[in-house]
Amino acid sequence: MSITIRPAQLSDVAHILPIVNHAILHTTAIYDYEPRTLANMEQWFAEKQQNNFPVFIAIQNDIVVGYAAYGKFNPKEGYKYCVEHSVYVAEGYSGKGIGKLLLVTLIEHAKQQALHTMIGLIDADNKDSIAFHEKFGFVKTGVLKQVGHKFDRWLDVQYMQLMLQ
Repeated sequence: MSITIRPAQLSDVAHILPIVNHAILHTTAIYDYEPRTLANMEQWFAEKQQNNFPVFIAIQNDIVVGYAAYGKFNPKEGYKYCVEHSVYVAEGYSGKGIGKLLLVTLIEHAKQQALHTMIGLIDADNKDSIAFHEKFGFVKTGVLKQVGHKFDRWLDVQYMQLMLQ
């Protein structure tokens, strides 16, 4: 089964939405509590486009099975060469190489934009995501203890960083 990675279009946002909302409702990958609306996600996409930040989607059999994006790590101007990224794969599609294809595409795009470093903020209990990022050269740079709260428990955030240049 072939997987295609391409830049997302506004019409793809409706297919990204269930991936995001599944992560919100069932995981600690996103620290939001409430599902997002299509309007929320269309605004998110518009902001990415306005700031020249990419959103890529993975398609298998005409179904959006994952997405990846990055954006500002911090709004202060001195951080303009540093981005925070996200990679999400739809439920039932993990372990098929989709995340790998998305992350490789995202890293290459960041290099083409002459960015300096990419940051991942990962729930510290998410050992699979941490190991996944380490395979691509991301290194652990610190843990913020109990900065998140979801599902009636405190959550630590593992910072991971990839130097692009």
